[in-house]
Amino acid sequence: MGKVIAVANQKGGVGKTTTSINLGASLAVLEYSVLIVDFDPQGNASTGLGVNIKDANMLGIYECLAGKCSPKEAIHHCEEIDRLDILPANIDLVGLELELASDENRNMYLKNVIDSLRNEYDFIIIDCTPSLGILTTNALAAADSVLLTIQCEYFALEGLTQLLSTIKLVQDIFNPSLSIEGFLITMYDARLRLSNQVVEEVRKHFETMIFETIIPRNVKLAEAPSFGKPVITYDANSVGADKYMELAKEILRRNNLPETK
Repeated sequence: MGKVIAVANQKGGVGKTTTSINLGASLAVLEYSVLIVDFDPQGNASTGLGVNIKDANMLGIYECLAGKCSPKEAIHHCEEIDRLDILPANIDLVGLELELASDENRNMYLKNVIDSLRNEYDFIIIDCTPSLGILTTNALAAADSVLLTIQCEYFALEGLTQLLSTIKLVQDIFNPSLSIEGFLITMYDARLRLSNQVVEEVRKHFETMIFETIIPRNVKLAEAPSFGKPVITYDANSVGADKYMELAKEILRRNNLPETK
């Protein structure tokens, strides 16, 4: 049965999608089967893996949740990497919150889809939307753990208290087994005093929950999505590719799994 990890932070531009794509790709290269679930209406994880989200005939997570197709019908295989699949999203997902607003089970829809796929993959990674609404609650209710991305910026810790409160609420009401996989520091620049101060502050607050791996600012990481590729196939020798491979191995160690399956 696969492990489900939600990659979350209600702030935008903090490396959630970059992490979802490249962590998933790295785990797949290490011979684990991986499904990335794009649960953001912007569909960036989908385009970052080469899916044309403007295709009117595209099936994705919205169609699954709306009962228009089965999850397996909507899954796209990543041609660049064996064992890596994506369940895409597009702007249609915006309407889901309105459609589910009056539904008593509105926070459990994604869980039903994810549970039907657990036995097909070693890891399922959910790329969350930058909000704390119904979509994020659905992701947390469906996940086994949540990976929190924290960028090296002045307001890095702002909003984390609210996010942690939301996680606690989901644990109390919908998903008591939800755990925190860890805090991942992103967009790190060793030359900047601010970056080092943020790392010190985060370590002071969260200690052992911080991943040893720190994701730096990297041109190749920024360029790869525009080519519809994870960084490991765009430039396997880049610092960004190395760091996400380190993160994948660290997560495997934390879960008592071998570095290659």
